[in-house]
Amino acid sequence: MDCDENVGNESLVLIKQGAEARVFESTFAGRRSIVKERFSKKYRHPVLDAKLTLKRLNAEARCMTKARKLGVSTPVLYAVDTLLHSLTLEYIEGVSVKDIFLDFGANGIVEVRFDDVATQIGAAIAKLHDGGLVHGDLTTSNMLVRSGTNQLVLIDFGLSVTSTLPEDKAVDLYVLERALLSMHSSCGNVVRIIIPLLLMVLLLFVSSYSVCCCQM
Repeated sequence: MDCDENVGNESLVLIKQGAEARVFESTFAGRRSIVKERFSKKYRHPVLDAKLTLKRLNAEARCMTKARKLGVSTPVLYAVDTLLHSLTLEYIEGVSVKDIFLDFGANGIVEVRFDDVATQIGAAIAKLHDGGLVHGDLTTSNMLVRSGTNQLVLIDFGLSVTSTLPEDKAVDLYVLERALLSMHSSCGNVVRIIIPLLLMVLLLFVSSYSVCCCQM
């Protein structure tokens, strides 16, 4: 249920709460925005909690910035508040890839758009992994397609890490595979098509995978 708050004279409307953070809709310099606030964990010592929360906040900001430098579309980072442990981000007008796939499952696959979304997902993951960045939570809910341009945007870098280890990249792909398989009952043959298509795109785009394959 939505909840209204006011911080710094800006109205915040709660739109989502997870295990690590709350996500609000707000405005920033007159623009529609998202505020992601990491909250404290009461079971941790206050000093340790503050250090860990700040560390994760800064890591998320750095990883999202690095992703953009690698050519992956992410929300623009407007501000980092180290006192409130929050990030202020661009609000993305669009729909989640999860909703797109569910729509395909209910109404039939629109082949051109399906191929475009799959290719963009593969290309985005390739850029991350080749650049030594692991997203950490590659689910279709964390992928948005921007209205008007149909550009794929990756969100929520809260679990992201820098790594060149093949095992870490494999875990990233495993999380995505499980997310897709969990949609099977709703999406039907969409999932059966998307997984091999994504694999093909990844093998075409990701140069670092070829090294791993040669070592197998």
